[in-house]
Amino acid sequence: MANIKFVNEDKEVIAMDGVNLRLKAMEHNVDIYKLMGKLTNCGGYGQCGTCIVEISEGIENLSPRTDFEQKKLKRKPDTYRLACQTLVNGDVSVKTRP
Repeated sequence: MANIKFVNEDKEVIAMDGVNLRLKAMEHNVDIYKLMGKLTNCGGYGQCGTCIVEISEGIENLSPRTDFEQKKLKRKPDTYRLACQTLVNGDVSVKTRP
């Protein structure tokens, strides 16, 4: 089991290991998109890059960055991830809309 803390929203949720971060955020009404992302997101298929989050704790408990993330986030810090491409395998703290 994983404990996901959404820092900006001051919300914690419990999830099974291997859960998709974007889906778990949406399931608990956590908004991960900025304004343009709300209008142009791809629905979680890893095509648009609008679901960027910052991992403040527990980055070692996430799946490795995908090839798409490597391309989209190459100029961003290592703590930035695309929520739709990230699987959670342990406790993590997430800052939405960095």
